[in-house]
Amino acid sequence: MARTKRNEKINKKAEDDNFIMSPKIDFAFKLLFGDSKNIELLKALLCAILNVEESAFNDLRIINNELPRQFAEDKKGILDVRAKTKDDKELDIEIQIISTDYMAERTTFYWSKMYTSQIKSGDTYDKLKKCITINILDFECIPLNKLHTSYHITEDETNYRLTETLEIHYLELPKLNNKDVEKDENADITQWMEFIGTESKGVMEMLAAKNKEIKKAYNELQIISKDEKARMAYEAREAEIHDQKTKIKTAREEGMKEGIKRGIKEGKIDIARNLLDVLDDETIALKTGFSIEEIKKLRK
Repeated sequence: MARTKRNEKINKKAEDDNFIMSPKIDFAFKLLFGDSKNIELLKALLCAILNVEESAFNDLRIINNELPRQFAEDKKGILDVRAKTKDDKELDIEIQIISTDYMAERTTFYWSKMYTSQIKSGDTYDKLKKCITINILDFECIPLNKLHTSYHITEDETNYRLTETLEIHYLELPKLNNKDVEKDENADITQWMEFIGTESKGVMEMLAAKNKEIKKAYNELQIISKDEKARMAYEAREAEIHDQKTKIKTAREEGMKEGIKRGIKEGKIDIARNLLDVLDDETIALKTGFSIEEIKKLRK
């Protein structure tokens, strides 16, 4: 008995030592990139995604570094990372695991809220600054063979850019495993997406050996993962996401079953109607499974 308990403790310690949070869980993502003390990690990620020099983010500051206190009760909370540059450009980075319908509409809606919140009644339009929205998704939503897509407002024929104020990016993690998708295995942006998308310490270590900025992120993630309170909150958030996925899957399966039943019934109704002129009610009822009363209703 004593040996069994000792082995259990050893196994538990080994499990704890190997545990690491997945950066694609929004709670862990925000701890890693949404904390002011990790501002250099955020800069490195933004430079990779936006393909700009680090100098573009001199004096970058995070403007929403709070975390919800109760994740289970905060169903509407969005664990995004909001930041602002020295010249007041705003950036919003959101990671999303659960597939959402109307993703483009949702994105432009939240972009517009960020954009319009910059001015108050009586202000002039020159106060409006560029707003960049970055969506890192654990599902596919863009029907293009590209890991990373970016969008602006351009004229249809000439591609003249109407304004620089709108910029939207999508990065779809599942496309990392699609050999037909355009990506550069050596590019910083691909390596960052692999780091965020993986749940394997081995893969993280391999990426850390290639990229010094990812190495810093990996080291910080290991520290965060050993924090007992942070781990409890992370596991609660992870459980909530699993529950949401299960509910969505169940609802879709029930909807499919109901649709099949409805389709079968409608098919039988069509058959019954086609037989009204050639067979009597009793025979039609026998052939279709409807009652004689239901067949009589079809004759009205």
